[in-house]
Amino acid sequence: MALQTEYEFELPKGYVDAEGTLHKKGTMRLATAKDEILPQKDPRIQTNPAYLSVILLSRVVTKLGSLPDVSPQVIEDLFLADLAYLQELYRRINDDEVTVTIQCPHCERETEVNFGAPKS
Repeated sequence: MALQTEYEFELPKGYVDAEGTLHKKGTMRLATAKDEILPQKDPRIQTNPAYLSVILLSRVVTKLGSLPDVSPQVIEDLFLADLAYLQELYRRINDDEVTVTIQCPHCERETEVNFGAPKS
C-alpha cells in the first residue's frame, strides 16, 4: 500500500486574486519536520506566534486554482472560513493515529491499543 502524500481539496468560499479570479480547488501535501522547524526562525512568528499557521499552510498548500505560487500573502488574504478549513485539513492529514498490538502479561491475550487523535 502506497503512502498518500497529497490531498485534493475545495475551499468553502475560495480565494479571489487581484484580477477577480476565484480559486477554490487545490492540493495540500503532508508536512515534513522541516516544515514545522524552519518557520520558527521567521521573525513574523517570533513577534506573533499565531502567524505560524500562515507560514505552515503556505509551505504545504502546493496548488490553489491557477495560481503560480501559494505565498504567505495568499494565505493571509483567505476568507476566515477558508483559513479554518485548511487548518483543519492540515490537522487531519498530519495527526496520524497509531495502533499497536500488545499482549497482556497475565492472560497472554492480544489486544489493539490506539494512540493519537481519532479520525472523524
